[in-house]
Amino acid sequence: TPREFEKLVDEGLAMIPPELRSLMDNVQIAIEDAPSDELLVQMNMPEDETLFGLYEGTPLTERSAEYSALPDRIIIFRRPLLEEFGDPREIRREVARTVIHEVAHHFGIDDDRLAELG
Repeated sequence: TPREFEKLVDEGLAMIPPELRSLMDNVQIAIEDAPSDELLVQMNMPEDETLFGLYEGTPLTERSAEYSALPDRIIIFRRPLLEEFGDPREIRREVARTVIHEVAHHFGIDDDRLAELG
């Protein structure tokens, strides 16, 4: 259910150390059903890939002292995760992994470095 999925997202956020979570006070976490076709085109997503989450904002590593903007946003896409992973344990693991992946972008860690880290 949507509520159960929200709990999984909360579990993923709880895995982030408190000292890092405290640096996320200007980050909105949203759950959406799926990315729009327009977003997928804008991101040049290959048809054989699936978008589970998205970070929108300016990473902390790229901000100046005068930085002032709308809150950053992390979007977790529910349907792609549920369709890709059938087992409840897999879903739980992949939701947490997606949340942590997108939060890492907030801290300035890019996809190449995340791939290195596993």
